[in-house]
Amino acid sequence: MKDTTKYHGVFPAFYACYGENGDVSAERVRSLTRYLLDKGVQGLYVGGSSGECIYQSVAERKLVLEQVLLEAKGRAVIIAHVACNNTADSQELAAHAQTLGVDAIAAIPPIYFHLPEHGIAAYWNDISSAAPEMDFIIYNIPQLAGVALTPSLLREMKKNPRVIGVKNSSMPTQDIQMWRDEDMIVFNGPDEQFISGLAMGACGGIGGTYGIMPELFLKAREHFLAGRPEQARQIQNDICRIIYTMCGARGNLYAVIKAILQKNGIDIGGVRKPLPGLSEGDLAIVDKTAELVDAAIRRHCRA
Repeated sequence: MKDTTKYHGVFPAFYACYGENGDVSAERVRSLTRYLLDKGVQGLYVGGSSGECIYQSVAERKLVLEQVLLEAKGRAVIIAHVACNNTADSQELAAHAQTLGVDAIAAIPPIYFHLPEHGIAAYWNDISSAAPEMDFIIYNIPQLAGVALTPSLLREMKKNPRVIGVKNSSMPTQDIQMWRDEDMIVFNGPDEQFISGLAMGACGGIGGTYGIMPELFLKAREHFLAGRPEQARQIQNDICRIIYTMCGARGNLYAVIKAILQKNGIDIGGVRKPLPGLSEGDLAIVDKTAELVDAAIRRHCRA
């Protein structure tokens, strides 16, 4: 079996970075890349849900990935999500990612039309064929894609030797166990169950809230691997409280996250419509969340 140990660890899902005019900002992409890598994360997941991929053009997604790679300079593992809602654009992004030298590509299933399993497999294999030197990671997020990975579909995909694992964002941790039994690496997706995912055999996590508190996820994983489950659980509890607080905002979750990053000196703009931005009443939630993050980091990471 291929050595996949480089995929173990904490992989923040990279956020969309916009300038004042709402266009993708190369400078802000590089600034966010530096910020996250300086925190010590093992890798980045670029171009996924947190990157607002479905609201960006192929050219914009290429620009983001190019700037991440230029700034990262081999300091971390880079996984590029390349799926679009048509095969041709997805293949173009896959081929582009390969020319840049990313470590792996990933893809959700096609959305809107619910394809049969053989149609989903053909879509993923077509994408993989455009980047034949790249590891391929299936992105299972049924609550948004409307289609769930199944054991039969995964067994079909395992016929492709480039398929190495699953980014699993379904809520049941049982799914992690099932995909692991298929000899796949599995990334935990839901941030609220990071420790539970590790306990079920996940190699690490890819998450949308990691960017505002990477220290907490890194420390929780450290405790878990060192056999200190109670300390890991305490951090997980604080992570969940932080997430629940953010979810109380009227604006989109990523609008809250970007406002918190701005408080930390990392300005990456707002969210792209139709995602709702922050309302005036959300500012108190931003401040409260930032306070909770700072307190948790002091409590667990600076003792």
